[in-house]
Amino acid sequence: MENLKAALTDTPAVLIHGARQSGKTTLAKMLGNEYSYYTFDDETTLTAARLDPIGFVDRLPNRCILDEVQIVPEIFRTLKKAIDEKREPGRFILTGSANLMLLPQVSDSLAGRVEILRLHPLSQIEIESSGANAILRMFAGEIASKDTKIDYDDILDRVVRGGYPEPFKRVNIARNRTWYRNYTTTIIERDLQDIAKIHNIGSMPKLLKMLANQTAQLINVSEIAPAFQLSKPTLKHYTELLNRIFMVEFLQPFFRNRIKRLVKTPKVHITDTGLACSIMNISAEQLQSDPGKFGHILETFVYNELRRQASWLVEDIEFFHFRDKDGYEVDIVLEDNQGKVVGVEVKASATIRENDFVGLKRLQRLIGKQLSMGIVLYLGDRLISLGHGLYAAPISALWEPITL
Repeated sequence: MENLKAALTDTPAVLIHGARQSGKTTLAKMLGNEYSYYTFDDETTLTAARLDPIGFVDRLPNRCILDEVQIVPEIFRTLKKAIDEKREPGRFILTGSANLMLLPQVSDSLAGRVEILRLHPLSQIEIESSGANAILRMFAGEIASKDTKIDYDDILDRVVRGGYPEPFKRVNIARNRTWYRNYTTTIIERDLQDIAKIHNIGSMPKLLKMLANQTAQLINVSEIAPAFQLSKPTLKHYTELLNRIFMVEFLQPFFRNRIKRLVKTPKVHITDTGLACSIMNISAEQLQSDPGKFGHILETFVYNELRRQASWLVEDIEFFHFRDKDGYEVDIVLEDNQGKVVGVEVKASATIRENDFVGLKRLQRLIGKQLSMGIVLYLGDRLISLGHGLYAAPISALWEPITL
C-alpha cells in the first residue's frame, strides 16, 4: 500500500498488475471513496469502452480505478491523450491480470506516464503477519543469530497451500485444490483468449503441466516442441503467453563479462507452489515420498517468497540462477542496483554437508567482495556459519522474526 500511495503523489497513472485473484482490486479499493471504480469484467462497461473509447474516457471522473484493463487494449491511446492534456498525479489506477507492458500498443502509449507495481500472491511474512524482510538483511550480510525449530509437516503444508488469498482461507486441502483447478481452467479459457488468438488452446493445459513438472529446472523450448506437435516458434509463443499472465517465470542465468564459461539456459518457475501442486495433482504425502520432486518444488517456494519480498522494496532487485559448464550452480542469485550479490542455495534436507556450498564458493571466487552473502536454506534447525559470508540457515529464516 505504501508503494501505491507514493506512486500516486507524482505519477498520472499507476498500473497494478499480477495474476488474477492475487488481490489487485482489493488493494486499489483500499484507497476508499476517493476513487470511482469501473471493471471491464462488466459487459456493459466493456461494450461502452470498445464502441467509443474517446467518449468513455472523457466521461470518467478525475480519479478512477479501471479494473482488468488488458481486456480492452484499444483504450490506451485515449488514456495517453487524456494524461497528456491534464498531467495531474494520481488520476488513474489501472489493474491488469496480464503483463500489459509486453504489448507494444500499451507500452508505447503508457511509457513515461505510468508507474508499474507487481502484486504477487501472499508471502509467508504476510500470512504470518510477522517477520522482517529477509532480502534487506541478506544484502546487509546479516542472518538470524539463533537456531530455529523446523516442523517438516508445516513446511509441506505451506508449499502445497501456496499463497493465493482465497484458497488459503479454505481449511480443507481438497477444497483448496478444487479452487486451484477451477482457477487454472478459467485463466486458460478466458484470460489467454483476451490477450492473444490461440489456434490450439487444447495444448495449453498440457504445456502448463509439463512446465510445472519441470519447475526449478533448466528449460529448452526447442527440445520439448516435438512432444506437442507444434512448431518451435509457436511453442515459444505459448510459453511467453503463460509468462505474460503470471503463471510461469523464466529465470535467466547470472552473467558477467569476465565469466566466460556459463550455461545460458533459463530456469522455469511456476509462480506459486499451491498452483504447481494442483497442476501436477500432487499431495503433501506424495511430495514427502519423492525427494527429487520435493527439492524442485521447495526451490520454487523459496524463489517465490524472495520475489514477493523483493516487490515491497523501492530498489529493484534482479533475479538470476548461476550454473557453469563444470556443473557448479547456485539456485537463486539476487543482485541490487549497486552490483551487490546474494546467492541462495535450497536443500530439501535436514543435514548440511560441505558439498552443499561448492556452488556458492565458486560464485564467491568469481565475483569476490560483490557477494554480500551466500546462504544455504535447508530443513534443519541449526544456524551454521562457515565464515567469509557463507551460512546455512533454517528455511523459516525467510519469514520468522529475526534476532540479531
